Amino acid sequence: MKKAQDLNQLIDLVHEAVYETDELRACLEHDDDEASTYTPFLDDLDRMLRGLHESMTSGQYAGAGSGEDLAFMPLFRKHERSIPFRELLRTINATHREGYET
Repeated sequence: MKKAQDLNQLIDLVHEAVYETDELRACLEHDDDEASTYTPFLDDLDRMLRGLHESMTSGQYAGAGSGEDLAFMPLFRKHERSIPFRELLRTINATHREGYET
């Protein structure tokens, strides 16, 4: 997946990740067996993604190209294999860390 080309595309990617989190939560309401796989990280990931989206849409986001990982990355690394939309999260973080695709 290619990095975002500008802030609007990055906001769209983060919005998509929030949507994917909501969809995963909805699926868990019908499948208790899978819940134990996702509950260790889902609430925290959801909170961090929503906070990131809010900072971007409110103009408080510091900007892409910071050279540092986003706050959700330690949680992501710990549970990466269990996250169905991990490529999307990697792309969001890569854009934040390295800057926009040129």
